[in-house]
Amino acid sequence: MPEVSLSVQIGALALLLVFSGLFSMAETTMMASNRYRLRSMANAGHRGAELALDLLDQTEKLLGVILLFNNLVNAAAATLTGVIAIELFGEERWALGVGTLLITFLILVFSEITPKVIGARYADKLAVLYAFPLTFLLRASYFAVWFVNLFVAALLRAIGLHRDSADDDKHLSTEELRAMVLEAGHVIPTKHRSILLNMFELEDITVEDVMIPRGAIEGIDLADPIDDIHQQIATSYHTRLPVFDGESDNVIGILHLRRLLGHALDSSVDHDALREMTTKPYFIPADTPVYSQLQFFQENKQRMGLVVDEYGELLGLVALEDIIEEMIGKFTTSSPDSADSLAWQDDNSVLVDGAHNLRDLNRKLGLNLPIDGPKTLNGLIVEYLQDIPETGLSVRIGDVPIEVVQTQDRMVKTAKLFRPEA
Repeated sequence: MPEVSLSVQIGALALLLVFSGLFSMAETTMMASNRYRLRSMANAGHRGAELALDLLDQTEKLLGVILLFNNLVNAAAATLTGVIAIELFGEERWALGVGTLLITFLILVFSEITPKVIGARYADKLAVLYAFPLTFLLRASYFAVWFVNLFVAALLRAIGLHRDSADDDKHLSTEELRAMVLEAGHVIPTKHRSILLNMFELEDITVEDVMIPRGAIEGIDLADPIDDIHQQIATSYHTRLPVFDGESDNVIGILHLRRLLGHALDSSVDHDALREMTTKPYFIPADTPVYSQLQFFQENKQRMGLVVDEYGELLGLVALEDIIEEMIGKFTTSSPDSADSLAWQDDNSVLVDGAHNLRDLNRKLGLNLPIDGPKTLNGLIVEYLQDIPETGLSVRIGDVPIEVVQTQDRMVKTAKLFRPEA
């Protein structure tokens, strides 16, 4: 047989390094590709994305075919390097050593690191292209890949790694989904990202976290004079009001103010008429998850419910709007004293109503007040001190200095919060 010229051998070596780089790039590309983006493209009819997903669903075979051909090419390159070294320098040991170092350097630079960096950077674009040749190679060498994978599967079983446990890793946890949303700031508008993050929290919070506390409920007391009730109804900012009879625990129903339009608040609207126009109250256990309550509102065709504890004591009121605002943020102002404009003043302090919800304070002021206990600022201060504080008392809860400005009826009416030091 005629001898192959040196230039042909060097050209063949270069070609082998190129093929090795392509297989290395294919490995990184397929493993780093975004399955969800590929699935979206596949749903749109992209053939390359469909083949890529099919390959990723059989990871053992995909890696098997890539590494099979990659190692064959690398082995051939190493052998050819030895042949070239012998032809140039003879059978000298130092020549073979230099050839080994040289081919190692060339493989690392041109066939491993550079292609893998490119593959990782453009994974989604390249995956749909690589899917076609890899699918063909897998079919052409299926028996060889299957035979090699027999030994791989046996080794995995021997060290206790089963396919089922690996498949579980494909499912994203809530925290992983949350991280994906946070990292997608360049494609998801800030407001939309905030809504998605709020949705993740719905399973972790209860109606007690979003309710209007009992002390802040605006309701009609039938024990009041009828003229006072007329004035209250005329100036109310709500369309539905709880109706009490003497005490706030004695709820007899819910009054929809639209039912009063026909009477126009004339003298015929007395206590008995108001009692007849009330509808049956809808009670909600305090530990009901917010997401479940949203479904219950829909199923029961309700928009408002009274929150009660395990003993049936009234704790507060929650409306459909409260849950929606928990998801998308405040979108309406229900009263003139709404705290939507709550913000730090120039002296890094802010006056807050003691009945203000802690989760809302944390969100609006960027604080980290504990929310695993009391739900309001008053409850947090009282629990921390184990006593009803006096006006002027200062306390630090966590990293937030708090000054009690006003107390009333055995509770903190107003408190001043100071911005924590950075």
